[in-house]
Amino acid sequence: MIDFRTHPDDYRHWRLAVDGAIATLALDVDEGGAIAGDYTLKLNSYDLGVDIELADAVQRLRFEHPLVRAVVLASGKDRVFCAGANISMLATSSHIDKVNFCKFTNETRNAIEDASANSGQRWMTAIAGTAAGGGYELALATDHILLVDDGSTAVSLPEVPLLAVLPGTGGLTRVVDKRCVRRDRADFFCTTGEGVRGRRALEWNLVDELVPRSRLDDAVAARAAALAEDSDRPAEAKGIALPPLARTVTDDGLAYAHVHVALDRARGTATLTVSAPDAPPPVEPDAIYAAGADFWPLALARELDDAILHLRFNEPALGTWILKTAGEADQVAAADAALAANAGDWLVREIALYLKRTLKRLDVSARSLVALIEPGSCFTGTLLELALAADRSFMLDGSFEDSNLPPATVRLTAMNTGPLPMANGLSRLASRFFGDDAALGNALDAVGDDLDAEAADALGLVTFAPDDIDWEDEVRIAIEARAAFSPDALSGMEASLRFAGPETLETKIFGRLSAWQNWIFQRPNTVGPDGALKLYGSGVQPTFDRNRV
Repeated sequence: MIDFRTHPDDYRHWRLAVDGAIATLALDVDEGGAIAGDYTLKLNSYDLGVDIELADAVQRLRFEHPLVRAVVLASGKDRVFCAGANISMLATSSHIDKVNFCKFTNETRNAIEDASANSGQRWMTAIAGTAAGGGYELALATDHILLVDDGSTAVSLPEVPLLAVLPGTGGLTRVVDKRCVRRDRADFFCTTGEGVRGRRALEWNLVDELVPRSRLDDAVAARAAALAEDSDRPAEAKGIALPPLARTVTDDGLAYAHVHVALDRARGTATLTVSAPDAPPPVEPDAIYAAGADFWPLALARELDDAILHLRFNEPALGTWILKTAGEADQVAAADAALAANAGDWLVREIALYLKRTLKRLDVSARSLVALIEPGSCFTGTLLELALAADRSFMLDGSFEDSNLPPATVRLTAMNTGPLPMANGLSRLASRFFGDDAALGNALDAVGDDLDAEAADALGLVTFAPDDIDWEDEVRIAIEARAAFSPDALSGMEASLRFAGPETLETKIFGRLSAWQNWIFQRPNTVGPDGALKLYGSGVQPTFDRNRV
């Protein structure tokens, strides 16, 4: 079982050092520390285990080190920054593992960019050695790339010429969309295995700064200080600890404090039930800080995030996730109000951003999402985002015949109107009603109202609102039908339908790149017995099917 929980004391591949406003995160991969499989992590190449530690470090820097305003990514090894994803790992991994690995690394790089854009924690990279493939893609996620000008240090994206795949972590998109490298230059750069170094790398905007090796330390310190000066992180604050996440795993489910997952392998489903706070949440910044990692929105984000990753990697055959909630709507509304009222506080800002990233992870998961809104549910505000993220939602009109629970309601709060955007930059509400401003306006007018099934259906907030007589059959048929369709077709369909509206760097990476990489990773030119990935390093040239499709 792959476990995404870790701690700096347990890192094998990264060294984290904090000095006032500057943190240094040095990649020093343990060659014998592969997460699984018989391969060696040479030249600071990485596998999923390396990236799990990186994702943990990014998270801890945001919550545990509020005074850190700039982060320097560097190498702990001489003459090499990072050789990218380990080729032997990719060559021997299953298709599912390769695609899941690429998606997770993309999400980690996006978290770095989110820290720079929204948390005031600016990131830079110091490259003093080869930065190839995923190594350069890691640098591309940062605000500033400093390159040693010594005639040998180079940046490269050699996947196309050497491996017959695409850069798997957004490199193509970031080169042209983020760094605005001219298309013809990008074409050359992405089709040469040797890479680009020195003056040309700077002129082509592949890096931001050149320094001689003798001045590297001084240049890094100066640039990090300048980035830190431009930050709005607090001048005085104490971070909150992110303790080990309590979780129980059994053969048929997972259990956290606020998230429970029931696995039904016969039906191919995982049912995620998310609970509201069981007591009124703190609403003032000092009280929120005192609650720390137990503050419900933060606890929810951590638990749901871990559950999503666990299901992605450890339960790939469970193709439908059923989303449920439970608890008191007023408690969720109070937590949402606390987030909205204290949005300028550094910790509250980080919690909202973490919720945003977790819900984005749900959006881009290759699973069918079905929300069930029943008596006893609590689809309010932040939890209503789960239903808005679903591909289809059912809300019971009335109560069950044998139940004394009142009919279900849903409630919009300020958290549904913009603080938790999707990868397209729009709220889930705005994405739902894209192109229909009147419908969006009607929904926004209902913020704060408890809406029964008839009202929610009229506003377009749910897909279907069957009564007690039809409920069981409609839900059962929908779930059984999902299990009967091709999982490949469903993944493509869902990814195409979920992100209406503007295309962004993120939607290009997760929609366009993931789709093409998913296809390329199955082609004989890549993974066949004579494919480039299988033969890499053997000295034998691959044999390609020359038909262009």
